[in-house]
Amino acid sequence: MKAIAYLQSLPIDHPEALIDIELPTPQPAGRDLLVTVKAISVNPVDVKIRNNVAPAEGQAKVIGWDAAGVVQAVGPDVTLFKPGDQVWYAGDLTRAGTNSELHLVDERIVGHKPSHLDFAQAAALPLTTITAWELLFERLEVSRDKSLHGKSLLVIGAAGGVGSIMVQLARQLTGLTIIGTASRPETAEWIKQLGAHHVIDHSKPLHEEIARLGLPPVTYVASLNQTDKHWASIAELVAPQGKVALIDDPAAGTLNVNLLKRKSVSLHWEFMFTRSMFQTADMLKQHQLLNDVAQLVDTGVIKTTLAERFGKINAANLKRAHALIESNRAKGKIVLEGF
Repeated sequence: MKAIAYLQSLPIDHPEALIDIELPTPQPAGRDLLVTVKAISVNPVDVKIRNNVAPAEGQAKVIGWDAAGVVQAVGPDVTLFKPGDQVWYAGDLTRAGTNSELHLVDERIVGHKPSHLDFAQAAALPLTTITAWELLFERLEVSRDKSLHGKSLLVIGAAGGVGSIMVQLARQLTGLTIIGTASRPETAEWIKQLGAHHVIDHSKPLHEEIARLGLPPVTYVASLNQTDKHWASIAELVAPQGKVALIDDPAAGTLNVNLLKRKSVSLHWEFMFTRSMFQTADMLKQHQLLNDVAQLVDTGVIKTTLAERFGKINAANLKRAHALIESNRAKGKIVLEGF
């Protein structure tokens, strides 16, 4: 089967940063699905792994953690799917990635694809949707009953993949006032279209931007990138007894958590691979989550965050996608489809 991989961690402009290869067809076991991959999307985690995780000596490493496709075969213990089912999922950080024609994935982290989306539109959503959903409703414990009028959510980096779906989820499923951050007119407009009530400039001190708009202290903060840069402002703008959650990787020693103490603010991490990585007892929740979101998509409540189609799934196009992610100028999701 065709796949895209790397043999060593190299800058994305290096000719061999990502290469086209051929691999044997994998065989499903246990609760595995063997999926024919129709479309993939590219996430910051792809770039982080390619830059920082070297393959085993003499091996090629296949990455990628978003896919939509069709079940080709199932393992002996599978109960949730059958061959021919259309699926979407975000994969498992501890296994080979989705940048391949055929891919093995545990059925417990797979959902039925929204019927109203094509494969590319669907592939844009799983990883970011799981991340946004878990951060909002499990880590921050935001209520989904529209009862939060008068409370607010600040989404730092709202125009990116996770932010694009988080703004929608918060606007459609909660009563929160949503404040997104952006630094360019086109990304600010994108966030407004997705449902943000206010957009502020994250190239400026965030607490000053909140004060400029005359907004009260923020109840919930979702920091999706550059948390270390914004940390002092976050501590300043968050409300007493508020909650802060983050998904990025601040440099060691840059977050002084003592700044949160006087306000009794809680701090939470969200990492959507935790359940699959540790085979947690509630791993099936990601299957259920993806099915729930598929219904929201099919009923028009949530829309795809696909922003750019980069063509066929091959090394050249994936290198272009990684370069755009590394530029920190991506809006929404970058998708590739077909081999």
